[in-house]
Amino acid sequence: MSRKKLTVYDYLRSKGKRQLSALFVHNADEAKAAEEAEIDIICTSHDYPQFGIYNSFEELKRIRAAAPNCLMQTGGAITPASEYEALKLCHKYLEIGTDVIYGGTWSYKWIRALRDENIPINSHVGLVPGKATWIGGFRAIGKTADEALGVLKHTLELQDAGAIGVELEVVPPKVAEVITKKVDIITLSMGSGSGCDGQYLFANDVLGYTSYQGGHIPRHARIYKNFHKEFDRLQTERISAFKQYHKDTIEKNFNDPSITVSIEEKEYEKFLRLTEKV
Repeated sequence: MSRKKLTVYDYLRSKGKRQLSALFVHNADEAKAAEEAEIDIICTSHDYPQFGIYNSFEELKRIRAAAPNCLMQTGGAITPASEYEALKLCHKYLEIGTDVIYGGTWSYKWIRALRDENIPINSHVGLVPGKATWIGGFRAIGKTADEALGVLKHTLELQDAGAIGVELEVVPPKVAEVITKKVDIITLSMGSGSGCDGQYLFANDVLGYTSYQGGHIPRHARIYKNFHKEFDRLQTERISAFKQYHKDTIEKNFNDPSITVSIEEKEYEKFLRLTEKV
């Protein structure tokens, strides 16, 4: 399959012209599947323990290589302690082939610093998981006129600071659509309806294995396949194989010529005579 790589230029010019598909991937296998499925944007993270993500920079390189034509967004759990640290981290992401940095909890000041260095950054409005404690926990945002206006103002402030896009999470679709029309930057919907510039889902939700990992399935998740059931089947097969191995060990079933090497009979007899002298 051959297609043109999606660039930041293409990303920005897509507004009002077509819908973008964004998918959070956890590993190179999911990234490769996203590439084959012609997903527009793959999002991933460097070391996000609270979400069960422990990607090294080497794994991020493999993810990039597996989906060379997708726009790649990368972020991390740790908020840098200074503008300098933020810039240093962003350059590490860019060196492995990241196109856009995710800075959903980063300040306007740091976003401006990145803009001044021509580093593209996406932010986050509505329900921002890393800041949920400030809104009373995980809940929908924008269900009142004043709160909805606050989401719009937040988005406009991020735009003014230099963000090129935002994830709009758990905002009423009517509100999200108005915000999308009011701003020039890209909006990606996470449970905020179809009025944004695109959709953003997590691969584990799409594939139906979130609960298998002990995670919470968000209301806005859309499950397309039941990998949980498949993982259960694979676990049953795994246990069966291990049991057979254990049984073969106890019964000493490991002399099969197909998995061992042989010694000529005369050499074996010589070996036995030699052992008598030891």
